[in-house]
Amino acid sequence: MNNELQPHKRKLSRGPRAVSGRNRDFGRRFRLPALTCVCLLVFYCHLGLYAQDAKLIDLSAELEPVCKQAAMPALGAAVICDGRLCAAGVVGVRKYGSDVKAELGDPFHLGSCTKAMTGSLIGLLAQQGKLRWDMTLEEAFPELKDTMHPDYRAVTLTHLLSHRAGLPQMTAGFELISREQLEEILAMPSPAAQRRCMAEIVLSRPPVRKPGEEMLYSNAGFALAGAIAEKAAGEDYESLVKRMLFEPLGMNSAGFGAMGTSGRIDAPWQHTKAGDKITPIEPGPDSDNPPFLTPGGRVHCSICDWAKYVQCVLKALRGEEGLLPAAEVRQLKEPPFGGDHALGWTICERDWAHGRAFTHAGTNKQNYCIVWIAPARNFAVLVATNRGGEDAFGPLDKLCAQMIARFLKDAP
Repeated sequence: MNNELQPHKRKLSRGPRAVSGRNRDFGRRFRLPALTCVCLLVFYCHLGLYAQDAKLIDLSAELEPVCKQAAMPALGAAVICDGRLCAAGVVGVRKYGSDVKAELGDPFHLGSCTKAMTGSLIGLLAQQGKLRWDMTLEEAFPELKDTMHPDYRAVTLTHLLSHRAGLPQMTAGFELISREQLEEILAMPSPAAQRRCMAEIVLSRPPVRKPGEEMLYSNAGFALAGAIAEKAAGEDYESLVKRMLFEPLGMNSAGFGAMGTSGRIDAPWQHTKAGDKITPIEPGPDSDNPPFLTPGGRVHCSICDWAKYVQCVLKALRGEEGLLPAAEVRQLKEPPFGGDHALGWTICERDWAHGRAFTHAGTNKQNYCIVWIAPARNFAVLVATNRGGEDAFGPLDKLCAQMIARFLKDAP
């Protein structure tokens, strides 16, 4: 079992910040005859619909060389232009060494890019009056008041979702949880019960940092936020995020944990890389991080379904009416503790974005993905592979830069 959920570890300055416009092909766009374009537009406007996959630009030609050169089993990407999915592609194979081709509808593991979805779920529950952003741990878990460390009592949901709660990271292990306690947690019948038990253990220990004063990236914080959501709604996190996010957005491929079925190659397998050796990981209950960490990093879905969620965030950041509540957007635009992290996003300035960009990366060391959103440009790019390893970041980062240069004509 691999228990690392990594944050966006690279310096943001080296990502798609300086995208060279030299020798880039900006000319390729929709090439339907004009009359056909007009007819399609009138048809979809008449129905009040927009077909997300209508005449998508196929990115396979750009993805193939990256997939091969970076030794990635499969690679997927999607681009959102003018708020709509305009380009997508998936290349490679589901399992390294097999000839089973990866497909556009195949799910990819999102790792820590799940955190933004948890932030959105909390926002939706707050909008319904079931939670408050300033709800404290003492309010959320009054039954733990006698065992909760005093320094945690005033910690709020906003602290948890901003990595400011002083909780252990749980990115490369399970700090403050003994092996015996971990076995007890994993033996519990449901992820919700696991999260509840984890909360009891972790909150009884002193914080590893003073809450509120220092950012410390923490998967435990998002797991606790998921436990609070469960308690407030009377429904487990997995059901909540399906009902309140995946179903309204039509994310039919979304699920949790490793993709696919044990003994079959019906979805992309996860892979590790050590030196030049790539090892496929057969799907199963122990081939991903434990279920109690789902709110911090265990969602999987197709690249196009992930784009549906990213579109939703993009629309909200632009002040357009949609699924996400305004209160969540305010916290994204003005991180409550300053700095550059809020609700599962890292916030930075980029010239090509004409201002603020929102980004995050996700990996469980067996997969890797990156997303960038530029609200001022009504643009986003997302990429994913079913291979982990530190050397996966660079090629994915360059691919994002390539997509930015192609689809934003004035990218520097």
